[in-house]
Amino acid sequence: MFTNKTGIGWTITVVALAMSAFHLFVAWYGPPDALTLRCVHLGFALTLAFLMLPMSRRHGEADKPRWLEFVLIIASIVVCGYLVVEQEYVVNRMAYVDELRPIDWVFSIGTVLLVLEATRRAVGWTLPLTAIGFLVYGLTIGGADMRQLVEQMYLGTEGVFGIPLYVSATYVMLFILFGALVERTGTGQLFMDFAMSLTGHTAGGPAKVACITSGMFGTVSGSAVANVMTTGTFTIPLMKRIGYKPAFAGAVEAVASTGGQIMPPIMGATAFIMAEFLGISYLSVAAFALLPAVLYYIAVFMTVHFEAKRTNMHGLPRSELPKLGTVLKERGHLFLPLIIIVGTLLAGYSAPFAALCGIASVIPTALLRKTTRQYVHLANVVTALEVGARNTVMVALSCACAGIVIGVIFMTRLGLEFTDLVLRAAGNHMLIALGLTMIAGILLGMGMPTAPAYIMQTALLVPALVKLGVIVEAAHMFVFYFAILSAITPPVALAVYAANGISRAALWESSVAALRLGATGYIIPFMFVFGPSLLFIGTTAEVMQTTFTAVIGVVCLASGLSGYLISRVSMWERVLYLVAAMLLIKPGLVSDLIGLAIISVAIAGQLVVRRRLREQQSG
Repeated sequence: MFTNKTGIGWTITVVALAMSAFHLFVAWYGPPDALTLRCVHLGFALTLAFLMLPMSRRHGEADKPRWLEFVLIIASIVVCGYLVVEQEYVVNRMAYVDELRPIDWVFSIGTVLLVLEATRRAVGWTLPLTAIGFLVYGLTIGGADMRQLVEQMYLGTEGVFGIPLYVSATYVMLFILFGALVERTGTGQLFMDFAMSLTGHTAGGPAKVACITSGMFGTVSGSAVANVMTTGTFTIPLMKRIGYKPAFAGAVEAVASTGGQIMPPIMGATAFIMAEFLGISYLSVAAFALLPAVLYYIAVFMTVHFEAKRTNMHGLPRSELPKLGTVLKERGHLFLPLIIIVGTLLAGYSAPFAALCGIASVIPTALLRKTTRQYVHLANVVTALEVGARNTVMVALSCACAGIVIGVIFMTRLGLEFTDLVLRAAGNHMLIALGLTMIAGILLGMGMPTAPAYIMQTALLVPALVKLGVIVEAAHMFVFYFAILSAITPPVALAVYAANGISRAALWESSVAALRLGATGYIIPFMFVFGPSLLFIGTTAEVMQTTFTAVIGVVCLASGLSGYLISRVSMWERVLYLVAAMLLIKPGLVSDLIGLAIISVAIAGQLVVRRRLREQQSG
């Protein structure tokens, strides 16, 4: 990491370390005022973006930034530093009443342009073009004037420096740092060996390893693409080795990695934004996500199991696999930082403090065993802090750019108009409104990180669902899911693209396989809208009944899609399983009883056929 570094490489390292140190200092001693924290956070993110990211894809990583990059860096420091230095002026002036200084105009417009350009470099054109479209709308159809936009975007905390950037600066940065430290101390190997020892020898073992590893790794990465590129380099070749087609192997990794953002205890960055929007603790959001996430992974796990049984695939030889006892003895202690974070949250402390406790525990934990002490050295810790800051850049810039969109929506009251539009289009029918929201959510999320996609849906789509009677927590979770699932939804399925880079499969074939594997993910949001008990909202009896029938339902769905349960199933049996799955997934005692009756008859038929085949073979 430190060898052969250029002057720019060392500059990036120093800035990244300064960013990490600043946020750790703030987490321990408490933040300065809201605007100062967000300005410093954005200043670091902009500086790193212009140092690290090339102006165009024709150039590699910016080993030698051109003069323009240095101009942009200086401009970033100036526009963010101005609000810190002139804090008294910004706080005491009367918004939309006092005249703007000429420098306010220049710095506001400059900040928006800097954020748009840095975001373009970090995540592509989709999000900046969306923000530009909203700005044009605000100045034309929306009826806002330039003075209002200048004030809204820059001189306050309702534009670029809004809630999304606040969440990035307080919650997300710390958890990304935690994830980087955890990865550098061998926890990734723990996850892999743990999954291999549990399921590697079973039918389709490597595919099940991908499910478990990606779900566990997703708790500390929060990015579907990063998850694929980390665990997929190991699991996809293993799946191909035992006979899975490249397209299916890539799809398994893409779908499993995508689910990492919804898997507690540490979910993706968007979960922290949701907690802030809902005004609840992060632990509450994690509780909402728990059962749906478990159902998601049960469905994927059972689908790969049934596929392996149907195609007669075996697992890996036990001699090639690590033993569970050895894994836990040598590396099991690395679970401690995760346990500490969960325990801190359960004790009632804030998410930033829990992240800080987790960070503080990583090095002492690694020192507990000789097998992991090798990871504890200065270069490794410095690298983790640098990588954590680098990984935060995309999130911070996406949140700042999304703040532009939110600022326009609130200033022009576009959210109210969009709500009326959705309600009119749906004719006040909830199912139609949910369908429209699903399509809009997937379209908004295509080619865009989950966080800004969710933020825009929260402003545009959630109010319509709430107005139709959906409880607010379920409405937020609904749009959250579809912002995530855009990563496996063609034509812009970023997680599938990443997996294909490893599996070398045809894109369309992989996309179709991913849709089949992730089918349950598209159904689960409708489940908790109509049955909030799946979010632990309701009585204990309701939660238990919904969970029991939903688990059976997703297994039936996996069976119907794969064509296997106890043995191979005929086409009419697959239809029965799919019908039973829909009935069991739909909340309600009557539908549950009918679904259970159908699946009982279908299973009984399979058992009879299986017994007859055995009798014929023995005879």
